[in-house]
Amino acid sequence: MAFDGITTAALVRELSDLLTGGRINKIAQTDRCELVLTIRPLKERGGGQVRLYLSADPSLPLCYLTEKNRPSPLTAPSFCMLLRKHLQSGRIVSVSQPGLERIVRLEIEHLNEMGDLCRHFLIMEIMGKHSNLIFVDENETVVDSIRHVSSMVSSVREVLPGRPYFVPDTLHKKNPLEEDREAFLAALSGAGSDPAAFLARSYTGLSRQAAEDICLRADLVHDRSALSLDSGEADRLWAAFSGRMEEIRKGSFCPAIYYKDQAGARVPADFSALPMALWSDLTARQMPSVSVMLETFYAEKNDLTRMRQKSADLRHIVQTILERDLHKYDLQMKQIRDTEKRDRFRVCGELLQAYAYDVPEGAKTYEALNYYTGETMTITLDPTLTAQQNAQRYFARYNKLKRTYEALSGLTEQVKAEIDHLTSIRTSLDLASSEGDLAQIRRELEESGFVRRQSSPGKGKARIPAARPLHYISSDGFDIYVGKNNLQNEEVTFKIADPTDIWFHANDMPGSHVILKARGLPLDQIPDRCFLEAAALAAWYSSGRDQGHVEIDYAQRRHIKKPGGARPGFVIYHTNYSILAGTDISMLRLADS
Repeated sequence: MAFDGITTAALVRELSDLLTGGRINKIAQTDRCELVLTIRPLKERGGGQVRLYLSADPSLPLCYLTEKNRPSPLTAPSFCMLLRKHLQSGRIVSVSQPGLERIVRLEIEHLNEMGDLCRHFLIMEIMGKHSNLIFVDENETVVDSIRHVSSMVSSVREVLPGRPYFVPDTLHKKNPLEEDREAFLAALSGAGSDPAAFLARSYTGLSRQAAEDICLRADLVHDRSALSLDSGEADRLWAAFSGRMEEIRKGSFCPAIYYKDQAGARVPADFSALPMALWSDLTARQMPSVSVMLETFYAEKNDLTRMRQKSADLRHIVQTILERDLHKYDLQMKQIRDTEKRDRFRVCGELLQAYAYDVPEGAKTYEALNYYTGETMTITLDPTLTAQQNAQRYFARYNKLKRTYEALSGLTEQVKAEIDHLTSIRTSLDLASSEGDLAQIRRELEESGFVRRQSSPGKGKARIPAARPLHYISSDGFDIYVGKNNLQNEEVTFKIADPTDIWFHANDMPGSHVILKARGLPLDQIPDRCFLEAAALAAWYSSGRDQGHVEIDYAQRRHIKKPGGARPGFVIYHTNYSILAGTDISMLRLADS
């Protein structure tokens, strides 16, 4: 979920409980838009030392407590020096949030140069591209900010030293924590949009996901207009809305990260400070605090981005060679189509030899009975040549096209095999979830001659451990193994599987080899649900996962053969069954090992 007002409210409560009364020991500006405050909380609030990370980066504004330290530049920026001058050793009086705005206000008490007690505010505005860190005095006047905003940038509010500080109300939204039933129902009756859009547009701090969750709790259909709601439905919406606001007022927060299964790994899909009925189909992982939730979520998201970047060079190599092969294959198939008339040339030559006595001298065409089909065919002749010479001319053309066809047939088979291989590698890159997976794919590319072989890691460089196939447990407790690339497919099929185990694979498309361990049982004693779940894995780990349903072939492992000299992961089989499988694998769980 977006870093909305609800997440901010949960964070503010967490910061207030821990930091109120604490002293600021150190202030560091670790990047152009980042601050790290090192704070020592009161002993009764835990003591020790904590770091508050504040980032006004327009692409990803964040605020949370962290144990990680970040390197600081040798020379502190001017904004950092200003904060050190005023706030170093200052005491945090309060941490607050105006309404349900995405704003965190730190009220800090400190001594000025004359030794007098005074107060300043450090305000974190988490507002997307308008995010900022603003230093304000007790008269609500801007002292400075980490990002200056002039009138040329914003006509609503300048954020410059000496300008008054205020929260702009450009959208005229109401504070949901102060709303009453009568005003809510009156506003709802005049809304022309669906209920979720009404909530998100009318009240501060509510993201679209939070609004949709409230509507789901009120059992309202998503695409209905708010004007079409009857009194009972409007009352249910108010009850769900006011119940959510009461949870926020009481601080009944339950931070969690929600995961979806992708490529054999739990991928972070979203986060929330309150339980979300909207994401009931996702796996929720409870977090001990809002700060841990935010730091973990964005760290894991960053890991996925880094994996995508690490595989970019391999993707480029595979895509470049694949495009070249596809172009080559198209040209070869066009040439093969041009040779399809070779048999007509042979027949023309044979007929001219058979009827040479009947072909008039100097004729441009000759009508001959085709004794292969019993039909009459017209043969074009060169009038300057005899019938025998015309026949030899047709045989020469036939032999040339025949040689071309035979040569191209072998070449097209090689190119088509290479295209299939590269397509399977591209699918493997989509399924890769670790550096070990990428290392195996690179090794396969090296062994196939697509990329130059890398030298062994030098001394002091860690060797990337080989990735292992995925191990799932079915609903009935059966083991299911899934290969994420061709090398793992080889391992799954020919090393892990026993002859009586069941092998699954998507029909006529790249995908993973899936093995259902049969425990020595005959097919009719394995639960049907196991077959459906193993087939769902084969569908999900294939290039057809977005189709919703995929045709899956399955057979006992003893019927799966690998031809001599075949590429990794290539097998043949002639005895199999088929099943149309969906791609839902939520009922399966990954084994710990």
